[in-house]
Amino acid sequence: MNIIRETFNKSERLCSTKMISGLFEDGHTFHNQLFKVVWIKSPVLIPYPAQIVISVSKRSFRLAVTRNLIKRRVREAYRKNKNLLYDFLTAENKQVVFIVIVKGTKVPDYTTIEKAIRDMTERLILQIREKS
Repeated sequence: MNIIRETFNKSERLCSTKMISGLFEDGHTFHNQLFKVVWIKSPVLIPYPAQIVISVSKRSFRLAVTRNLIKRRVREAYRKNKNLLYDFLTAENKQVVFIVIVKGTKVPDYTTIEKAIRDMTERLILQIREKS
């Protein structure tokens, strides 16, 4: 029996400011019902098939408690549903870095976020196929 570990390590998070600024300069963008996603193929070798940044606007959600709640929910939904993306990227031998920017002014519930994350990963896979 093969058990897939659903983890989200520190090295799966994008922390490089150079990479993030390059992401906004040269990245491809698409919108979801809940997210704006900016992605680019990784110019350098990274330890995982994908690295992610999750951003919640201070303008839309004033309280830090609310922003942190949304980020926790998005991280959890991504952690549970990233296997589809990772399987595709390892099969194609590609690496991607992307940023997920939460849109809206109301705090979404977890099921809405999880559905949006699944939709986002499917669209990301389609866009990676198109750009190849």
